Amino acid sequence: MIETTARIPTSTYRLQFNRRFTFRDAESIVEYLDALGISDCYASSYLKAVPGSVHGYDVADPTRLNPDIGTPDDYRAWIDALRARRMGHVLDLVPNHMGIAKSSNPWWLDVLENGPSSRFAHFFDIEWRPLKAELADKVLIPILGDQYGAVLERQELRLAYREGAFVVSYFDDTLPIAPDTYGDVLDEELERWNGRADADELRSLLAASRNLPPRSSHDPEDVALRAREKEVVKRRLAALAQRSEPAQELIDRAVERYNGVAGQPRSFDRLDGLLNEQSYRLAN
Repeated sequence: MIETTARIPTSTYRLQFNRRFTFRDAESIVEYLDALGISDCYASSYLKAVPGSVHGYDVADPTRLNPDIGTPDDYRAWIDALRARRMGHVLDLVPNHMGIAKSSNPWWLDVLENGPSSRFAHFFDIEWRPLKAELADKVLIPILGDQYGAVLERQELRLAYREGAFVVSYFDDTLPIAPDTYGDVLDEELERWNGRADADELRSLLAASRNLPPRSSHDPEDVALRAREKEVVKRRLAALAQRSEPAQELIDRAVERYNGVAGQPRSFDRLDGLLNEQSYRLAN
């Protein structure tokens, strides 16, 4: 058996990583730090953060390195340079820090898409049963620069289709549309599509989306089933749109209709209704 002992730093040197001080920059000063008598680098968070972060503590994905700081090869080169001089490093982690700006956090987006049934819901301190009954199983997101109705009628909220999924964008934020509501977007156009060769496939995948376990469920089997099958729905929709030009045109027409017409307030009722069905509520 190989015996190991805990490494105890004897002297540290603080490194603040960001796009102006990268893994390559850190590697370039290892020899200098060694000459100073530094045993370990005390590194700021270098996990994937909100793009452009100057401090790195608004972590958006703790399973990846921050691409602003460098590649995995750059990281390994820095680590190898430290080990070659019997040096180490300490990574500064703040477990309760997480960044959600610019829709950069996949765990947060999964919560918005799937509500309490998200695999990642337990990572966030969310009160799913607040005092206001209308916010049950919803997250209140106060990101709008004006009252919701005014923002809607100015067409600042825009529905879009992206590679098998529907999203709504608001400037730098892109929010997911729950797969079980895809039928709300496509049903009206699908009714006019009778006789098309791919109509049955579209009806089938929309039926599968409606039969997903409910977003309100906390049951582990439901959570796992929804996580798996919602992605199947997206892959099927992406494949259909890719191989069928009429299917892509149907999706485009549906999105255009949902985005309304400037100066016609009632034309935004569809998008308003769709947003009310989501696991989040947008607010000023």
